Amino acid sequence: MTDRLAANDTLLGVEDLKVRFYMRDGVIRAVNGVSFQLKRGETLGVVGESGCGKSVMALTVLGLIPRPPGRVESGAIYLEQRNLLQLSERQMRRVRGNEISMIFQEPMTSLNPVLKIGEQIAEAGRLHKNMNRQQAWRWAVEMLRMVQIPGPGARSRQYPHKFSGGMRQRAMIAMGLACNPRLLIADEPTTALDVTIQAQIVELIKRLRDDIGMAIIWITHDLGVVAGLADRMMVMYAGHAVEEAPVKEVYADPRHPYTIGLLGSLPRLDELREDRLTSIEGLPPDLIALPPGCPFEPRCVYAIDKCREIRPELEPVGPRHRIACWVDVTEASTTRAGDVGTTWASRQEDQKGTSGDE
Repeated sequence: MTDRLAANDTLLGVEDLKVRFYMRDGVIRAVNGVSFQLKRGETLGVVGESGCGKSVMALTVLGLIPRPPGRVESGAIYLEQRNLLQLSERQMRRVRGNEISMIFQEPMTSLNPVLKIGEQIAEAGRLHKNMNRQQAWRWAVEMLRMVQIPGPGARSRQYPHKFSGGMRQRAMIAMGLACNPRLLIADEPTTALDVTIQAQIVELIKRLRDDIGMAIIWITHDLGVVAGLADRMMVMYAGHAVEEAPVKEVYADPRHPYTIGLLGSLPRLDELREDRLTSIEGLPPDLIALPPGCPFEPRCVYAIDKCREIRPELEPVGPRHRIACWVDVTEASTTRAGDVGTTWASRQEDQKGTSGDE
């Protein structure tokens, strides 16, 4: 735990959240019993492949899932003592942008193309801070300066199409931080950017986080970004949370087969020998027809009979480490071809041996 975090200082608590979408083809079980807590000033990285429920979970926190077809079947979302799921739409409008802000994945579709950038940022000041038009505009210029957009005064009078991808994302960050929120949700904000701009955006978020003291939920499928930004990581698969632990512990000692597969597919710059990257065979399950047992079982190299019949819950395997798995991968042998677990373990052991020789 870093110095930024205080013990038992919970800002957000999500309990047994279940979200369904009622479609013509059936009921899509998008989020299935997800629970976690977020402390003030903490950064939680939520990772998983596309369609695993990361974005739906985030939109549910802000009350933004379309209804219909979406519906929160059960659970609770506490912002301190308030259950956000019990607030009216009018009350949620006071929360959005003021206490909880969100940066969306594609800024070009999130920004209004017919309004100047300054107007879109200033709106938050008028709605939540009771600023007049001039005060809000000056505040918008200051926010653009804070996110390091050059010439913020002139840029505030331009339309989104005049901005590059990286600058549009910075403008979205300025909008998200305009009211000094206690929680920022970033939904894959660097996905469409090149790696140089990605690094700049991540460094900017880290600096602003430390300056403002806000908590962050960073949603991504890029484990490299999470490694340099987050305090804790939650891995999702098919709408379920399958592993949760401090970031360093997940990288040093992954315990869920899916997490092991994700890490095994990453290229590593610290390896001296050439290894073929591993892959996770098969496809994610159909969210309309999820199996009764573990959703990862058809693709898992460690699967046993119990995995097909009963879905595991998140259980502790360490002081701050939880996984949803019936198998202890540190002792189990794989049962299918494509030995992801052994490959990851061998790479780790070989690396340790190389370091020791040096």
